[in-house]
Amino acid sequence: MIAVFIKELLDNFRDRRVVLNTLILGPLMGPVIFGLMISFMARETTERMEAALELPVVGAEHAPNLVGWLERQGVIIEDAPDDPEAAVRAEDEEVVLRIPAGFAEAWNEGRPAPVEIIADRSLRYTGTTISRVNSYLNTYSAQISQLRLQLRGVHPEITRPIDSQVVDLSTPTSRGGQILAFLPYFILITVFMGSMHMAVDTTAGERERKSLEPLLINPLPRWKIMAGKLMATTFFALATLALGLIAFVYAMGMLPTADMGVSLNLDARVAAMAFLLVAPAALLAAAMLTILASFAKSFREAQSYMGLVIFVPMIPSFWLLIDPTKAETWMAWVPLLNQNVMILELVRGEPTNWAWVGATLASTTLLALALAWVAGGLYNRPKLIFTSD
Repeated sequence: MIAVFIKELLDNFRDRRVVLNTLILGPLMGPVIFGLMISFMARETTERMEAALELPVVGAEHAPNLVGWLERQGVIIEDAPDDPEAAVRAEDEEVVLRIPAGFAEAWNEGRPAPVEIIADRSLRYTGTTISRVNSYLNTYSAQISQLRLQLRGVHPEITRPIDSQVVDLSTPTSRGGQILAFLPYFILITVFMGSMHMAVDTTAGERERKSLEPLLINPLPRWKIMAGKLMATTFFALATLALGLIAFVYAMGMLPTADMGVSLNLDARVAAMAFLLVAPAALLAAAMLTILASFAKSFREAQSYMGLVIFVPMIPSFWLLIDPTKAETWMAWVPLLNQNVMILELVRGEPTNWAWVGATLASTTLLALALAWVAGGLYNRPKLIFTSD
């Protein structure tokens, strides 16, 4: 086993493309994309919230007091286009405020005065602007409502029979956990990507090169040959995982967390704990990919199977993103889902539940060993060497 393990390692380390793709580009791709995405989103949100609001207004003469109040709040009132709807559809304007001619009449009669915010909510970048305009209008409406009540001798508090307040128990670390919700997916996909080339090359690749048959005629059990190859595949998966976590620690440390009001709990301790939790998944990925590659007749066919396997770590990650439920004990016994749950608990700064850690390691290791046993049995098939070709 050790001889096969060393042989596979040396063969792959001699291939510069494998080293570049598996140990450099693979681990760095996730942290770089994740860091750039979060930095861009934080910068764009901050700039849009702090920049002066430029607001085209149709019918400003119908509500001079409202327009004057908006200007005092720092809003830059601009001339509206001739066709506001067309300007918004063409994305020439994000938001246009229209004040109908009946605004003054309704205002003087004490009825709700109509105001229209013309926007396209399907454009994601307009959400911040729409919220800002709504916030200004709601603030102005609340001030006028209080003044009207006071003029009639009614205390404004009478309109608030219930004073509800949200007691926010979140911490900067727990809020940072929301930003790191994608982290488990990136980590697991890194493990699968790290073991992909090795699994294909040591099975379908060697069979295509006609080098597998001389290896299997050696006088030793075939499962030991498989075990050596599986150890080498797992080694590359673990190396990719370790490098990816180190890259994540450095990348997250460079994010503008102070401006975002959060704290990202991803230091060396958390990374080491994440490595421990995901390590059995490296063997799981290696065994799963080896089984699939053993059924392929060529290197290219095996690669086509690998593209489908990439969806496996996506399922639990996307499920938790779409349906964020409370972490429960049964989740710790579901391989790949348990890694997602435990990593999210780590980055939120929650106390470590060692029973869940044990269940995560045990369940994933048992499934990985079962798949490794299946992979070992496949090495006894004649079809592993002799194909219909």
